[in-house]
Amino acid sequence: MPDVLTLSALVIRDDAGRLLLVRKHGTTKFMQPGGKLEPGETFAAAAVRELEEELGIRVDESGLTDLGRWYGAAANEADTFIDAGIFSCSVRQAPVAAAEIEEVLWLHPDEASTRQDLAPLLTEHILPLLAAMY
Repeated sequence: MPDVLTLSALVIRDDAGRLLLVRKHGTTKFMQPGGKLEPGETFAAAAVRELEEELGIRVDESGLTDLGRWYGAAANEADTFIDAGIFSCSVRQAPVAAAEIEEVLWLHPDEASTRQDLAPLLTEHILPLLAAMY
């Protein structure tokens, strides 16, 4: 039976409609900022904590919009699935790569089809969700 990682992911867009993506050290796929829940932590609390740890951006849970859950293949771990709580939020601070983040990327959704280095959560769920919303 495959492993399942329970995590939060954040959909953050700038004024040009680009998505904020990150790539962690030693990995090849870009994904939303976020990460695994700590014991007893809610999806929203994990999203807030991870955003500050990874990118130095502070948001309050009240500033998150719940976009639902997604279950699917993990981006960088073989034979592993993710159970992701997905949120969107607005940020005004510039992201600064910290902790395990090696690279930050702003990507317009129209450019996603030209890339092979995007996580399944983004390509299979978030991009179609955004297309349906806008």
